[in-house]
Amino acid sequence: MSMTEKEQRRMSNYIPKEPTHIECSIEKTLDVIGGKWSFLVIRELFGGTKRFGELQRKIKSISPKSLTDTLRHLEEQGVLERTAYPTVPVTVEYKLTPKGADLHKILKEMKLWAAKWG
Repeated sequence: MSMTEKEQRRMSNYIPKEPTHIECSIEKTLDVIGGKWSFLVIRELFGGTKRFGELQRKIKSISPKSLTDTLRHLEEQGVLERTAYPTVPVTVEYKLTPKGADLHKILKEMKLWAAKWG
């Protein structure tokens, strides 16, 4: 994939679409969000920008590999943005994009459901 195509795909993640037809399936959302760790990473980023180490401390049971894989997946899906600073060692920060922040309602509803039925 050329850089131009990749950049175009990344930029399209910032433009919300007006749905004309809403599918019954939630598969698209689950594909974007990914596995169980994604929910926890997103939850932590609702509180603001975080570094890798901060995320790892907050999500105690996640391995470094799982966290790395989750962050990469969420970045590819346009849910979060990764910013690297040229320090020694390199400082990397993660923050939610508008697309990621829009998941707040979904996660809040899941939390309420768990409180009610869990």
